[in-house]
Amino acid sequence: MKVGTKMLIRGRVWKFGDDVDTDLIIPARYCNTSDGAELAKHVFADIRPDFAGAVAVGDIIVAGRNFGCGSSREHAPLALREAGIRAVIARSFARIFYRSAFNIGLPLVESGEAAERFREGEKISVDLSTGKIENVVSHGTASAQPIPDFMRRLIRSGGLVEHVRRNKLKKKTEKRQR
Repeated sequence: MKVGTKMLIRGRVWKFGDDVDTDLIIPARYCNTSDGAELAKHVFADIRPDFAGAVAVGDIIVAGRNFGCGSSREHAPLALREAGIRAVIARSFARIFYRSAFNIGLPLVESGEAAERFREGEKISVDLSTGKIENVVSHGTASAQPIPDFMRRLIRSGGLVEHVRRNKLKKKTEKRQR
């Protein structure tokens, strides 16, 4: 990805409040597997039992403060990504959840305005390179912290491990061509 390249995500909003912890995202009783497809079936099972069956690929979570707090299990961001969530926008994130999400290629966007501006079911677009969040219909906007170029490269690669793998392959190919 070139520096400055736009990265736009568009989807339907799912709203959550403050302090959504990893046990609410994926209850511990379902964490006996690392299979993302299996985890996705149980995302938010205890607080929104309809979520896993209704979420669609491309949807976006908009939440309040401290999203992803609680235990440091990596199952939570994986369950969200595999359920179809393409971004989470929140006022703030728990540090370990933030790191785990980017490590698997799930973008997290910090915005103090989004939770107040957007409602569940609305369609929004998020420009990860500029931080502009816009309601696709009403054109109401909110601002967010842009995601730095190097982190957008991780997202485009599908996460940290895939990014490293691709770079190693690229370097091997370049070495052979010399």
